[in-house]
Amino acid sequence: MDHAHLEALRARYGDAKGGEMFDPVFKEVADSQFRNGEQRRLPYGGPATFLDLPLQDDALHRQALELDVAVIGVPMDLGVTNRAGARLGPRAVRAVERIGPYEHVLRMAPQQIIRAADVGDVPLRSRFDLSACHADIETCINGLRDQGVLPLAVGGDHSITYSILRALGRDTPVGLVHFDAHCDTGGIYEGSKFHHGGPFRQAVLDGVLDPHRTIQIGIRGGAEYLWEFSYESGMTVIHAEEVVSMGLEAVAARARDVVGTAPVYVSFDVDCLDPAYAPGTGTPEVGGLSSREALYLMRALNGINMIGGDVVEVAPQYDTTSNTAQVAAQILFTQLCLAATAIRQR
Repeated sequence: MDHAHLEALRARYGDAKGGEMFDPVFKEVADSQFRNGEQRRLPYGGPATFLDLPLQDDALHRQALELDVAVIGVPMDLGVTNRAGARLGPRAVRAVERIGPYEHVLRMAPQQIIRAADVGDVPLRSRFDLSACHADIETCINGLRDQGVLPLAVGGDHSITYSILRALGRDTPVGLVHFDAHCDTGGIYEGSKFHHGGPFRQAVLDGVLDPHRTIQIGIRGGAEYLWEFSYESGMTVIHAEEVVSMGLEAVAARARDVVGTAPVYVSFDVDCLDPAYAPGTGTPEVGGLSSREALYLMRALNGINMIGGDVVEVAPQYDTTSNTAQVAAQILFTQLCLAATAIRQR
């Protein structure tokens, strides 16, 4: 025992309050969270917003938004092909309190870099009409884009990403980093193109998504035969098994190489993860990524020219441990960090 060191620690920390930090980075974060050096908001009290962001549920009706990033719920699951329930995903993700404010790998607290708020949910005119829901999603995201606000959406089923891409890519096709068990490039089923198995085919055909700047990570399962369009269009597909054989660094490098420096959207379907980590989803597929692998790959995207993102397919009624909502919230928080970096670089 170095007694001189011990005495120095006692002098500095013996009577220090829990929120008193001396490292300048840690101090800045702690000062934003604590009052009087020891008091902070009850994590289980008050209305639930993502990351305890300020609630601005009237923001979508304002003429001028003083925001850089809007977290927005899309509680719609009319496009599912299997188990329903993702309409409850936004509420489940918002209820998670054990995330942030500091991202220890990226060494940042995004709320100190950008102006962000939880703006509530997309105003949907009908809970029954799938095509009307997609029109409402596109209109809402167009409104955010017109004001220079980067959207982070919480679904909802994966079909929502189609209408988000139609808004963000309306002038120039965007790139995509897509985490999923399924490529979601199927065709029209039973008369509908608005389903969670086909948003990226439709986005390419509409000219809003660049397939050559699209990478799909974690793909697996018996529906492989439905994803012909991914290969024909020029998308890069990395199966879950290839994540293991290639290694995480190589997968991350490939993703960055594919999307380049032009605008890119990041979409994360929780069924990318093995059901051991995320059972609360409508189309679980065994053999998926671990939460640690997914977070590594998401963090490795830091610095890309991100213009929006989403986390989708959380169905809390199958999530008995809350594991799925927990990892979804952490992924969304990491996306917020990517957004903060991208905004700071512009």
